Parts: sequence; C-alpha cells; structure tokens
Amino acid sequence: MIRVLLADDQSLVLAGLRTILETEPDIDVVGQARDGSEAIRLAAELRPDVVLMDIRMPAVDGVVATQQILASGVGPTKVVILTTFDLDEYVYSALRAGASGFLVKDIPDDQLVAAVRAVHRGDTLLAPTVTQRLIRAYVRRPPDGRTVPGADTLTAREHEVWQLVTAGRSNAEIASDLFLGEATVKTHVSRLMAKLSARDRVQLVVLGFEAGLR
Repeated sequence: MIRVLLADDQSLVLAGLRTILETEPDIDVVGQARDGSEAIRLAAELRPDVVLMDIRMPAVDGVVATQQILASGVGPTKVVILTTFDLDEYVYSALRAGASGFLVKDIPDDQLVAAVRAVHRGDTLLAPTVTQRLIRAYVRRPPDGRTVPGADTLTAREHEVWQLVTAGRSNAEIASDLFLGEATVKTHVSRLMAKLSARDRVQLVVLGFEAGLR
C-alpha cells in the first residue's frame, strides 16, 4: 500500500483528494492536516510514503513544512507540492527544499492517482520543459560559477551529463547527444545525484541553475 498524507487548509480540497485516492486499492490515505505544523507532526507520527502538500497555508506554509519534514529524515517520505497555479511563486523554494515535484490542484483524477504512484516509485513529477519554465521564472540566479558542494568531484563526462539534465534533456536525448547507451546515462545521473546530494532529477536541475549551467 502507498501511504499518503494530505495537507491543505481547505476542507473541500481535502475531501476531494481523499475521495479520489481512497477508491484505489493500492493507496491508503493515512491522515490529513489543515496547516503546515500539523503536517510536520503527522508526518513524524504516521511516516507516510507520500505527502501531498498545499503550498499556501496559514501559520506554517508548505515550503517550511517541506523543509522540516525532509530535514527530519522521516523514512522514505516524498513531498509533492499542490498549487492552484502552475507557476506559483513559492514552488521553486519547495523544490529547492527537496520536494519531488508539484501538481496543479485541478489535475484530472486519473493523473493525480498516476502521479502518486510515480513519485512513490521514485520518478519525478516535472516534465523537463515544466522544470525549465518554473525555475527560469522564479529563481534568483546567483553569479555564474557558484560552487555547488560535490561539483569538484565530477568527471568531465558527468559534468556534460549534468549540463544536459539542466537543459531539460531526457536520458534518451542525452544518450543521443553524447553517443552513449541510455543505461550508461542512467548510471551517470545516479552518480550525479549521489555526488551532489540531490534527492532526484528535479534537484539536479535546481543545482545546475545555481551553478550557472545553461
């Protein structure tokens, strides 16, 4: 079972999400929170696999809650941000804090269910084009050449792969660009995540922008 915690300050949203997810035989909604502080407490108590986190909540918002949940090392919990608009100004901060992606609240029911399953598998919930658009819109880019911890340990090939990931290229496209097998690219991406302490591909893109990669 995929254990899901819901966090949103709107009762109707919570009820709608629960109704959609609980019809699925492999998904169990284990709790729901009305604000970020309650989400932090319930995540520690319930240890869900996935938290669907509203970005804008009173008192403690979704960004702070995401930071605290992921910093606490609560099991394998993944946080997915829920937003009304697909370019919410706070989403970048949440992704930088380690969120595994974001969903727009009016997403079709079947796509919501598929997204929960995908993030539980470890997949990203951001298409490369969406990742690029989001970060370009909201990141305050530091000067080019900023040092990202671990970047000095990368091989020349790993750096090439990182640059192409940041540019929004898929593994198949990177394989074609660099004349490599797709399995080899996957290995490079895994090593990049390990060396740069990135939770997933989304964070590799975030770190690439912060390092000045284009």
